[in-house]
Amino acid sequence: MLLTRIKGPRDLDRLSQEELDQLAAEIRSFLVDAVSKTGGHLGPNLGVVELTIALHRVFDSPKDKVLFDTGHQAYVHKLLTGRQDFAGLRSKGGLSGYPSRAESDHDVIENSHASTVLGWADGLAKANEVLGREDHHVAAVIGDGALTGGMAWEALNNIAAAKDRPLVIVVNDNERSYGPTIGGLANHLATLRTTDGYERFLARGKELLERTPVVGKPLFETLHGAKKGLKDFIAPQGMFEDLGLKYIGPIDGHDIEALESALTRAKRFSGPVIVHCLTQKGRGYTHAEQDEADRFHGIGPIHPDTGLPVKTAAASWTSVFADEMVKLGHERADIVGITAAMLHPVGLKKFADTFPDRIYDVGIAEQHAATSAAGLATGGVHPVFAVYATFLNRAFDQVLMDVALHKCGVTFVLDRAGVTGDDGASHNGMWDMSILQVVPGLRLAAPRDAEQLRAQLREAVEVKDAPTVVRYSKGVVGPAVPAVGKIGGMDVLRAPGADVARPDVLLVSVGALAPMCLEIADLLDKQGISTTVVDPRWVKPVDEALAPLAERHRVVVTVEDNGRTGGVGSAVAQALRDAGVDVPLRDFGIPQRFLDHALRKEIMAEIGLTAPDIARQVTGLVAKLDGRYDSEPAAAVD
Repeated sequence: MLLTRIKGPRDLDRLSQEELDQLAAEIRSFLVDAVSKTGGHLGPNLGVVELTIALHRVFDSPKDKVLFDTGHQAYVHKLLTGRQDFAGLRSKGGLSGYPSRAESDHDVIENSHASTVLGWADGLAKANEVLGREDHHVAAVIGDGALTGGMAWEALNNIAAAKDRPLVIVVNDNERSYGPTIGGLANHLATLRTTDGYERFLARGKELLERTPVVGKPLFETLHGAKKGLKDFIAPQGMFEDLGLKYIGPIDGHDIEALESALTRAKRFSGPVIVHCLTQKGRGYTHAEQDEADRFHGIGPIHPDTGLPVKTAAASWTSVFADEMVKLGHERADIVGITAAMLHPVGLKKFADTFPDRIYDVGIAEQHAATSAAGLATGGVHPVFAVYATFLNRAFDQVLMDVALHKCGVTFVLDRAGVTGDDGASHNGMWDMSILQVVPGLRLAAPRDAEQLRAQLREAVEVKDAPTVVRYSKGVVGPAVPAVGKIGGMDVLRAPGADVARPDVLLVSVGALAPMCLEIADLLDKQGISTTVVDPRWVKPVDEALAPLAERHRVVVTVEDNGRTGGVGSAVAQALRDAGVDVPLRDFGIPQRFLDHALRKEIMAEIGLTAPDIARQVTGLVAKLDGRYDSEPAAAVD
């Protein structure tokens, strides 16, 4: 096989055109076989095989910087840069599902949040200029979906201002992000994609005029010199050229020879160039090509022959939200949905199918989504913006200054909150309960099970004068966790016997960690430590009944699937101080560091967020209070 002979990009230089085509076929076969076993981003990578080969033949990575926006499409790049062991893809100790600086000098960006690549490219090109590195080049690959993001256009505005600073922007145009790309830019690219009138006109004119004696060549040169006006008339490439960006394309993104020619011309140019490549997401794998939802954008393990999942998916948090949104839509005509190019992943597809006039896909533009939601709320409807928890970080200022300051009734539904695992550091939703704590008036719910998700979503959309947030985990929703009582607005999940005058521990359970907290209480009970377990349901603001309840216990313990700094534990501690309740408190959560990719349970074990680990530390704390230990037990997870 040719693929096994590729140890680095320069090994591609020796291959003939026929061998390059064979290599492309081998890569597609490898991807289908490997990713069907592990799961991962299959469709995007099948679409960029030839493009990635051409990039690495034209540019000399890692001296030249080849950048990928989001990194969904970097598997082929990994294969061509010496990383062909995909057995542990997205697993602990295996390859990351995104570019990773720890893996290779060929990887530059690993944050996997969309629309950032052009900002990176602008900075790298400027650094080359400042340091006089004329033999260094920058090539940035951005999809048409990511190009809808505001950051991309902020960068383009700056890139275009430096007409003599070399930079190659490769637009990977497959008409999709997860689903079909939407909006004005998408329509513009569609026009470019389908308009070949100019090229046909110019080619035919050259053929005819060059046959004309004496005047033919001067006439053709005059005609070619007028290409700007002709292009504006026949095809609207002018939008990019009016920005000051040289435009090459559209190019067949599956023709290696054509791609190399275009990229070589772009590389030689002394200013910024856009190379517009037309690719097909999922190319070469029939099941992906025929998948209308997302062309197998991200898959779990599948049967490669059928494309069907190896395991039948159980009910997920996302599916519970999806069904409840449809019910709410039937009950209330003022409920609308908003997504940032993730209609299927966040569970709004059913709502969109049922209420097509009440769904808004704004593209990869979380900031715009939040401010648009404020406008919708001000206009008299109640928007529900469903987004991954990690991506709400991008819209913090809009949540604070547009939604909260104006007391707008907007509900943010945060999917994939807490430790998500195999997508790595940038996808763990471990920041939301910390950054949102500072937003005045905002109310934040963390449901513990499906029943509570339904109930708290309904409670959230009833709020008309403040932002509300409902956050839940990735994956399968756990079993129902019934309450045995209520104190204030909090559910009591476990209470000590009536004969216990002052229980030892008040355990504050946040969200989906309720089953683990009940397990902790069981372990403590075996050590003779009495425990009350409460679920606040709404973790912001802190329930007024919590401080008096804490005062009746010897120690308070909080457990959350969020960063410890500024999280629920910090808010509870502040509430106790404000109430003058002087009770020892231990907060358990996610340490404030970027976590490597692994299974969720492996990460939870690594950071000590398990029932045995927490029970051991709480036991030590209670023993110290009893005077049985002379020294402080092991510190809480940090």
